[in-house]
Amino acid sequence: MSQKIKNNVVKTFGCRLNLLESELIEQSIKSSENKTLIVNTCAVTNEAEKQAKQYIRKIYREDPTLKIIATGCAVQTNIKDWSSMPEIFKTIGNSEKLKKETWENLENSDSIVSDIMEEKKANPFFVSGFKERTRAFLQIQQGCDHRCTFCIIPYGRGNSRSVGLDEIIINAQKLIDFGHNEIVLTGVDITSWGKDFENHLSLGFLVKTLLKKVIGLKRLRLSSIDPAEIDFDLMEALSTEEKLMPHLHLSIQHGDDLILKRMKRRHLARDVVRFVEQARKNRPGLVLGADFISGFPTENINAHKSSLKLITDLEICWGHIFPYSPRSGSPAAKMPQVDTIIRKDRAKELRVQCQKNTKIWMKKQIGSYANVLMESNNSGHCEYFSNVKTKTKFPKGSIQKLKIKRINDTFLEGVQTENKKDRYELV
Repeated sequence: MSQKIKNNVVKTFGCRLNLLESELIEQSIKSSENKTLIVNTCAVTNEAEKQAKQYIRKIYREDPTLKIIATGCAVQTNIKDWSSMPEIFKTIGNSEKLKKETWENLENSDSIVSDIMEEKKANPFFVSGFKERTRAFLQIQQGCDHRCTFCIIPYGRGNSRSVGLDEIIINAQKLIDFGHNEIVLTGVDITSWGKDFENHLSLGFLVKTLLKKVIGLKRLRLSSIDPAEIDFDLMEALSTEEKLMPHLHLSIQHGDDLILKRMKRRHLARDVVRFVEQARKNRPGLVLGADFISGFPTENINAHKSSLKLITDLEICWGHIFPYSPRSGSPAAKMPQVDTIIRKDRAKELRVQCQKNTKIWMKKQIGSYANVLMESNNSGHCEYFSNVKTKTKFPKGSIQKLKIKRINDTFLEGVQTENKKDRYELV
């Protein structure tokens, strides 16, 4: 495996935000005569941290001359352990990870992992475009102010810090000028964007401002959002802004109120229902994705059925569902645990219900039109985030209006419309 490693490669573990930051690192790092591997770690579970360590040890055994630099949430939350690994050449904290000068002066810089909880401002780290991606990811916020009992990510990412409005607008425009037709707003807790400003702005305000001021922006999508409270600007944007995609991914986590309280979430099941009802009233046809954890400590069969019912009632399609995994240092790890097999079985049941919802929704799309951002010559994602494939080849990155003819397992099949006036113009 080590023979495949070229100078200055980044290996990523964990979430989409880590993937984005790894891409930013790769585009910022200067080439070196020495083979250097940057490992961007994850701390969401004990297993995620274990996998990163196993990978590092394996790579180092194959090539002891390799300079391995470890960064990311696992390093930030467990620096003593990581810095003592003999395979690691250098450790870099999450704050330093987001500074261009760290990677531009890699040969001369020392290991540094500062106290992330002391960070008061976001450290925006932007590039002008993504060569290997059709959609662009734009980080608008860092850190989290909440303390869910299953999560230690705030101690890896710090408290919530918003990137400035002007900086976001400028960099969104650069991404569009580079050729991207869709921007995805991302962060640790993007719903909290603007709350740390003196004038207390909202995510919805940011959405409306970007759609107004960024010239040529065709599609705007949001990463995972918190349904704890209704953002009236966001609801208005859903109603008035066609360029805001009719797809929301909600960080729900559970459908039982007692479990939600033990998770220390800020919402109850009724709050999620109220949020979704308002969103769908403002944007009929809105499609939902959601995060759920099965088998959380103390979860009984009735609590599990509450999650199942919420997924069914809200017609949630794109589910990110995981069996609970204890994280050392989190309060939930000390609670009475559910048997591992039961956790997995319940997760499977939740996934099956999401898949049923998806099939029902997909069948309703037959005969309708979908605007597809082509991620290859013959497939991409439509505005509702469903994968659409077609036999006709189109330019990668273009938006095509396709008529949905049939469903095929996990994707829709579309054809180019016969009426040329009905097509999207190639970009």
